[in-house]
Amino acid sequence: MAKAKPITGPMGGPKGMGKPTNVTATLKRVAEYMKEDKWVFLLVFIAIVTSALSNVIGISYLQTIIDNYLTPLMEEQSSELMQGFVMVIGTVAIVYLVGAISTYIFNRLMVGISTRTLYKIRVDLFQKLEKLPLKYYDTHTHGDSMSLFTNDIDTLRQVLSNSITGVINSLITVVGVFVMMLYFSWQLTILVVLMLLLMLYAVKEIGGRSANFFVKQQQEIGDVNGYIEEMIEGQKVIKVFSRQEKVHEEFDVLNEALRKSATKANTFANILMPVMGNLSYILYSVTAMVGGLLAIQEILTLGTVVAFLQFTRTFSQPITQVSQQINAVLTGLAGAERVFTVIDEKPEFDEGTIEMVPVTINDDGSLTEVTERTGEFAWKDRDVLTHVRGSVVFDDVVFGYEEDKTVLNGISLYAKPGQKIAFVGSTGAGKTTITNLINRFYDVPGGKITVDGIEINRIKKPDLRRSLSMVLQDTHLFTGTVMENIRYGRLDATDDEVIEAAKLANADTFIKHLKDGYQTELKSDGNSLSQGQRQLLAIARAAVAKTPVLILDEATSSIDTRTEALIQKGMDRLMEGKTSFIIAHRLSTVRSSDAIMVLEQGEIIERGNHEQLIEQKGKYYQLSAGLFELT
Repeated sequence: MAKAKPITGPMGGPKGMGKPTNVTATLKRVAEYMKEDKWVFLLVFIAIVTSALSNVIGISYLQTIIDNYLTPLMEEQSSELMQGFVMVIGTVAIVYLVGAISTYIFNRLMVGISTRTLYKIRVDLFQKLEKLPLKYYDTHTHGDSMSLFTNDIDTLRQVLSNSITGVINSLITVVGVFVMMLYFSWQLTILVVLMLLLMLYAVKEIGGRSANFFVKQQQEIGDVNGYIEEMIEGQKVIKVFSRQEKVHEEFDVLNEALRKSATKANTFANILMPVMGNLSYILYSVTAMVGGLLAIQEILTLGTVVAFLQFTRTFSQPITQVSQQINAVLTGLAGAERVFTVIDEKPEFDEGTIEMVPVTINDDGSLTEVTERTGEFAWKDRDVLTHVRGSVVFDDVVFGYEEDKTVLNGISLYAKPGQKIAFVGSTGAGKTTITNLINRFYDVPGGKITVDGIEINRIKKPDLRRSLSMVLQDTHLFTGTVMENIRYGRLDATDDEVIEAAKLANADTFIKHLKDGYQTELKSDGNSLSQGQRQLLAIARAAVAKTPVLILDEATSSIDTRTEALIQKGMDRLMEGKTSFIIAHRLSTVRSSDAIMVLEQGEIIERGNHEQLIEQKGKYYQLSAGLFELT
């Protein structure tokens, strides 16, 4: 069923990251991604200022229109006044046209800035996820990582494309309108400021609660998305054990939590606008009454009162917008902070300096480095070349996935070049862990592992892993053709080499019977193929790599006995000349190995070849006897 909860929060960051912990630092981090667009952003800022001021200036012309033209024209008709009136109207039209053009410009430019910024962030995030050690994925679900690309980056997109420009535009409008109100009437401005304090209190109380629930909503969206993804991947298991009702119950719990937080978040958000709207209407009414009294007493002109009333409407609207946009900005910055937390994760540590290079073997046995692929390789330590032969040694290795719990205790073994080493034992004995250490997916805290006499931590990880090929129990196929999936083992392999590898793994026959043969498109992890066929492609992928070391982790577990018999010779050819590590439960897979290691609770309790271990009549004898009974 559902995986154990990760030690991190549902959005991929540490628990408790509901709000941005450092708004200033996060804003600076986002600004770093936008620095290449700084001149474009300057143009955006100028356009925003122009748009906001155009609106303020257009409103201020109301006083001139009413006091200087409309009122006099009502008393007497004058061509001169009419001409001036038309010119003022034309001027106002030009002002609003400039404002409209400026609005289009900054919105259009911000689309480009936001998409380029998010492109860079996605690139950095994806590259970091590729560089993180497997330990990170042991403690984070796929849903956690996917929510970074969907929820968190999407909220940041809204902030960059809409919220930032909205906040700047609103703030400039508020400042401009406030200055103009002071200019027109300080008495009415005091009244507006008093009402404004009441409005800000409402924003703080209602908007603050809304922001908390919006953050909670974002977190629970991550929980729901992660659970849905996990359940979709596990549909076969769910149906096999008829756990649909249990899945529905668990989903209902998560979905109900999301519904509650979303309801509360949107309830407070939807309350805010009507409350602010009604307060602005009250402000407008009170201002109109007081302004009317001042006009009657001839303290203010009619045009001044009308313009001030329009400023009042314009003044309250941006404040409401700012309060809403700030919630969106905080939510977006919280998402950005979670993304940056992952980007700042320590990548897989690699202090190795030794490289693997192609070489030719001279008549006297010496090695010469070359640029083209020859099939022979050497470890290059400065100018010293050591032939890559595939000798692997474990010397008193101690390892645990958690510091206080060891999985391997004092493992010592060696594999000579070309030998086949098999690991058998109960589940959890440490068989797969040993092969993971050879790949250096994890570093050992005690003991050492050497390849061709070189400690593996001195070898660059990519070069070490290029010397190995691996067939896992769970086969993963990528979207693409059959040819491309096999070539994944060695990208420079020719079509003929791919076909040769498929024949070696006995996959060529079934591939030719596919609709488009080697050009058949595979999707959804190759679900159109049987488990055995997918495993054969994985074996072919390892065969095309032509590496000196081969790791088979239950490589034939999904292949029936008849198919296994057909490919056993191919497997033998695949392992010929390679140092091979085999994990298997089937006796036929391990009995021909040069050495068999029997593991129990992280220790090697028996070692030897098949005949030697049978004579000892120990654990291996019991396992093999059980297998004989099964067959």
